[in-house]
Amino acid sequence: MRDSILHLRRTHPGCGPDTLLAELRVDPRWTHSPLPSRSRIAALLKAAKLTRRYQKHHDLPPPSIQPQGAPHDEWELDAQGRMHVAGVGKVWLITILDTVSRLKVECYPCLETTNPSLEAYQLMLRRAFLTTGLPRRISFDHAMVFYDNTSPSPFSTRLHLWLLALGIEVSFIRKRCPTDHAKIERTHQTMTLQALLGQRWLDQTSLWTGLDARRAMLNAHIPSSALLDRAPLQAYPEASHSGRFYRPEWEADMLDLARVFAYLAQCRWFRRIRANGRLDLGGFDYYLGTTRRNQMLEVLFDPDQVCFLGQPAGNEFTITFAPQGLTKADLMGELGHLLALPAYQLALPFTHEAWRQLEYTHVLTGTTL
Repeated sequence: MRDSILHLRRTHPGCGPDTLLAELRVDPRWTHSPLPSRSRIAALLKAAKLTRRYQKHHDLPPPSIQPQGAPHDEWELDAQGRMHVAGVGKVWLITILDTVSRLKVECYPCLETTNPSLEAYQLMLRRAFLTTGLPRRISFDHAMVFYDNTSPSPFSTRLHLWLLALGIEVSFIRKRCPTDHAKIERTHQTMTLQALLGQRWLDQTSLWTGLDARRAMLNAHIPSSALLDRAPLQAYPEASHSGRFYRPEWEADMLDLARVFAYLAQCRWFRRIRANGRLDLGGFDYYLGTTRRNQMLEVLFDPDQVCFLGQPAGNEFTITFAPQGLTKADLMGELGHLLALPAYQLALPFTHEAWRQLEYTHVLTGTTL
């Protein structure tokens, strides 16, 4: 029976003790034999070194603000799968929708990429904040730019921390449940049918202008069955602006790192120190010394000292190390560099990155190119 269990595990590595016990119950060889318990099977697998290292789970803290049913209480943001658009090629359409008023807040066409970058999301969000104001909360799926899928105890992404610093709560839908974003999925279909299919655009700028024009019609004039045959701004005139004003020039002053530190103080992370003495946390590499190699570390954040506190398993000694990537400049990304320069020379040849940076000049004052 031991050989049978071990053979099943080696040929089917995903089988756990429960699955292996079920296999024994239907195997006619063991019909009249007493079967081991789940714990005994687990002990056998451990002795045979067929178990995987267990990583403790600790989810991100949920948002403290719940939607109250008013416009701009919550936005849904989502990227539609890549599609071909005549004249510009492959396009990822990123859309933002206000869940209460159904206002189409923003539609951004991202070109020539296998996956939209953090910089693309920050550009479209800043444009949305500039025209519509800051929302109270934004809902995301579990794409890598929004959520750390590499660990059972995820670290907040830079986009997440940037929004927290701006005073915007972040929530996530359930994994593999796109129906939780049913409204934004329906908006993808509407924008595709009315602005992309059958159209031909000269370039990314003209496509974005066309998407803006279509959003304006949908928001102000085209009735929606969900709003009793009224357009979003007819049903909710107050949805034209959230009342929380934003400008890119103000962003450094608007960012409050104390909000970020208070949020991180609620988190716990479990990481194993690699053989070279290094540990990965939040996409940054920390060297903690080879004397602690292969140790499992429980990491907390101290908002008063602004540092990480690492507690090795079975050890009362605490390792203190300074965080990386938590300054205002880190969270602002490329906008911080543009604001710091009185003049900015765009790179040639004119790339999509240069085009994205050029879009900032449309909303920045005192910028020379």
